[in-house]
This record gives sequence, structure tokens and C-alpha cells, in this order.
Amino acid sequence: MSGLNKKLEQEVSAFQDLQRDYSKAVSSLQQLESQLKENDLVKKEFDLLDQDAVIYKLIGPVLVKQDQGEANVNVSKRIEFIRNEMERLEKQVKDLSEKQEAKKLEVVKLQTAIQQAQQAQEASA
Repeated sequence: MSGLNKKLEQEVSAFQDLQRDYSKAVSSLQQLESQLKENDLVKKEFDLLDQDAVIYKLIGPVLVKQDQGEANVNVSKRIEFIRNEMERLEKQVKDLSEKQEAKKLEVVKLQTAIQQAQQAQEASA
């Protein structure tokens, strides 16, 4: 029976690791969603600007003049990168969720087996 208990401890530990990884992935996904919204707003603001408008980029504590076309391209590339990263994380979250479910079933099966073994031991005593 101690073999079952040891196996249960290992499975619970693995399940907790999966939960931690899942939480990290969800947190990262939320952060990316926030960044995407921010960059979409910047892109919309750029679309409203006149052709001769001056754009400044904050680099450290300094505002540096930036070409409008270059700024548009940079924001578009950033949006594309964020979307690709979000896709990757969404797949990872789905995968971790499925692994969590499978691990949870393993833990429940082991708990049931331990309980049955205890009941059988008590019945034979």
C-alpha cells in the first residue's frame, strides 16, 4: 500500500506542477492581450494623424523624433508578433488544460485504489 501512497504523492506533485505552468501561461496570455489592445489603440491613433504630423518615440527618458512610416511599420510588426505569441500561448494553455484533466483522473483513480485497499485491509482484520 505504501507503493500506492508514494505513487499518489508523485502524481499530486506532477499535477501541482501542471497547475503552476498553466497559471503562468494564462498570466502571460493576459499580459499579451493587454499589450495588443494598447498597440491597436496606437495604430488607430496613427491612422487619424495627418501625413505631416510629427511622431516622437520615448527611449528611456528622452523623446526622439521618428518617421511616421517607420512608426507605423514598427507598430504593425509588434501587433503581428503579439498575435503570433498569443496563438502559441493559447495552444499551450489548451495542452496544459488537457494534461491537468488527465493527471486529475490519475490522482482520483489512485485515491480510489488506496481507499479500496484500506477497506479490504479493515475487512480482513
